[in-house]
Amino acid sequence: MNRMMRGLALALGLLMAGVVHAAESPAGASPAAPPLCSEAWNRMIDTKVTSGDGRGHGPDIGSDEWKGTIEFRLGVRGKPELPPRTSEDWCRAIDALVRARDAKTRPKATTATSGPTFDCRKAKSGSIEAMICGDAELAALDRKLAGVYAAATARAKNERPPVLRAEQRGWVKGRDDCWKSNEQRGCVRDEYVRRIAELQARYRLVPSRGPFRFACDGNPANEVVVHYFVTEPSTMIAERGDSVSLMFQQPAASGAKYQGRNESFWEHQGVATIVWGYGAPEMRCTLKQ
Repeated sequence: MNRMMRGLALALGLLMAGVVHAAESPAGASPAAPPLCSEAWNRMIDTKVTSGDGRGHGPDIGSDEWKGTIEFRLGVRGKPELPPRTSEDWCRAIDALVRARDAKTRPKATTATSGPTFDCRKAKSGSIEAMICGDAELAALDRKLAGVYAAATARAKNERPPVLRAEQRGWVKGRDDCWKSNEQRGCVRDEYVRRIAELQARYRLVPSRGPFRFACDGNPANEVVVHYFVTEPSTMIAERGDSVSLMFQQPAASGAKYQGRNESFWEHQGVATIVWGYGAPEMRCTLKQ
């Protein structure tokens, strides 16, 4: 039976199941989301992402080829932070990506809920806050950051010293300094996107892979430990001794390249070039097996 016939049979089965479910379920009840990695979940993802060509041709749903196609459609195939396809973490990461994509395509909220989290009536004319109030995308990023910050705050309740709130105040000041930029809107957008990704990675609010351990310059004691995070843009956290660096993925002709404040990491096929600290020499590091 080809893909089209299987799809027709599945559609008829779901239609009959829906009739029975409608008869048994209370009016207005929402169906529960299928369990991650289940056959029903695979079908749901395929409905949303569409792995086939629309003419009944395509990989078998749930197969490794299908998973590769789903990654390609979502623009994440080959990204090192994506968990292995055989794991539940892969399903969790794909589910989060699909939900985020769906959220972007939903109809815009009403004016009462589409603004930023601060009071636009108090925003000074010509200020960065006034720009955000008048820009739907920036306002949405402000709301998203507020949710991520709240989740990070919950994770940081036992943090000593309590630095998150002070850092956030500093970030707001840095965002407002975008008035100095030649491209103010782009500066503001980048500030939001990077801050959201930073908090998601630092406070482990998104799926991740790791730890991966790299031995540098032939010395097993000279070790850099790496975790990759499914953020946008992609991030990694690297640790060397007591020092920790958050890095953002950069364009690269091959492998995976990340840049932090004073650190950089470029890995290809288990071999990494790492610079740790301003002006420090490059280290050649090998992934430990």
